[in-house]
Amino acid sequence: MKKLISCAFNMDAACVELRFTGGSICSIDCTAVENDVADNRFQRSELDCLIYNDPLAYADIVLNGDVEAYLNAVTEYKPYEN
Repeated sequence: MKKLISCAFNMDAACVELRFTGGSICSIDCTAVENDVADNRFQRSELDCLIYNDPLAYADIVLNGDVEAYLNAVTEYKPYEN
């Protein structure tokens, strides 16, 4: 098993990049993930916050398939009322 060297958000490519020993790279397209799972701006905001503050946790959630469960647990919003 290869060892993880670094994990960072690449703002130019809008990807979270994981670099491993041996030179391999895993790149997660954050825009595609948001388009697939985020239904509203609140969920997109939660994902963006995670990407900027803890890209390793974001990568773990995406690669383990728990994005929807994460969003259900952390997203709190109330519809606008007149």
